[in-house]
Amino acid sequence: MKFQQNFSQAQKQTQKLALTQKLQQSIQVLQYSVEELSAFVDSEALDNPLIEVIEPNYTLQYNKPMSGSGTEVNYLSQIPDNRLSLFEHLLDQIHLNYRDTYLRTLVLFLVEYIDLNGFLKITLENACEESGASPIQMLDALTLIQQLDPPGVGARNLQECLMLQTERDDRAPAIAYLVLEEHFEELVARKWPEIAKALAVPVTEIQQVFDYIQTLTPTPGASFGSTEGLYIIPDVLVKIDGEEIQVVSNRRGMPEVKFQQSYFEQMAQSQDPEVLKYLEGKKQDFQWLQKTIHQRGDTILRVAQAIITHQRDFFLHEQRPLKPLILKTIADELEVHESTVSRAVSGKYMETSFGVFELKSFFSQKVGGQNGEGEDISADTIKQRLQELIASENKNKPLSDQKLVDLLKAESLALSRRTVAKYREALGIPSSAKRKRFD
Repeated sequence: MKFQQNFSQAQKQTQKLALTQKLQQSIQVLQYSVEELSAFVDSEALDNPLIEVIEPNYTLQYNKPMSGSGTEVNYLSQIPDNRLSLFEHLLDQIHLNYRDTYLRTLVLFLVEYIDLNGFLKITLENACEESGASPIQMLDALTLIQQLDPPGVGARNLQECLMLQTERDDRAPAIAYLVLEEHFEELVARKWPEIAKALAVPVTEIQQVFDYIQTLTPTPGASFGSTEGLYIIPDVLVKIDGEEIQVVSNRRGMPEVKFQQSYFEQMAQSQDPEVLKYLEGKKQDFQWLQKTIHQRGDTILRVAQAIITHQRDFFLHEQRPLKPLILKTIADELEVHESTVSRAVSGKYMETSFGVFELKSFFSQKVGGQNGEGEDISADTIKQRLQELIASENKNKPLSDQKLVDLLKAESLALSRRTVAKYREALGIPSSAKRKRFD
């Protein structure tokens, strides 16, 4: 058998986009929220002595929200300077109220297994095995925890959490604790006539118990140790004057980077080539960071301006109607990729005189039907109309999904019953059977 090797050389030209590390970081920066951007800039400054970060002064920002009386609300001042975690809050109460005994040792042991929502995440059997305590001792320790603030802490499930809150609430209906203890599953399923029959009380009393339980919290520990979500720093600000809508970038809400010129000039006098190379590299890093921050702001502003062009009615009419709008529409207009628009609207906010909105909330798919002017209707508009119809229904005879379909059809909004059910569930609205009231 004859073996033969043939070697040949040929040139082949291909196009390939190589994402450098800086380009990848630029893409990532666009996706950052204001808080994430600030953290990123601080991190870059720690690694670059030529970068000085000027943090924004949030107390001197854009117009504050207005209260119902028309007075300015300084929401930042409402955030406490020091917030205890749930764990610290429980420890303070334990050391204050309970003597230093073996039982308190078990209480401290169990507190280690309380999650951020206030629930106990270890079974008493496992707790006994790990601590060597008896079941009675461990149950006594749990009872002491469940007497602490906030009401409901130390519960092992939602049912027990609601029972603990009800037990300590003077406002609770007389039969509320009994209903939760013996008929919790039926109450959740809204089988109120069955509960009323079992307890020999009117259905209206079960209705009152259900209404009361709606005022309780399913996560008693969630309000501790976090200021997340208490305020939002908007990326763009909208001002409306008659029919004119102006959108501007919230530059003062962004971290500003400043070049340490004096330090650079001082170090540049060195004769060491390595030092000079280091300085030049750090100067380029500063220039890249400054440019990237500006590009991020400009891109978000351009996207916001395009959104306002398409959703003009939302800003000018009190009903806040939204037209169908998809990412591709904005991307084509701005001549960028859809992923760029997606990054520019996710986690970015717009402040108006009537509220703060995430940019991605202005995008909505088109659904069947048209309004009176022959324009397509967005899914958000349909959901809003569903909410209005259900809010005004007779609660003793709530509207079925089919009846909602018929009412929408009369308004030239043609949807299937399945679509109506999907939108209703997306809004967190239960079925007609579960919306029925007996009072």
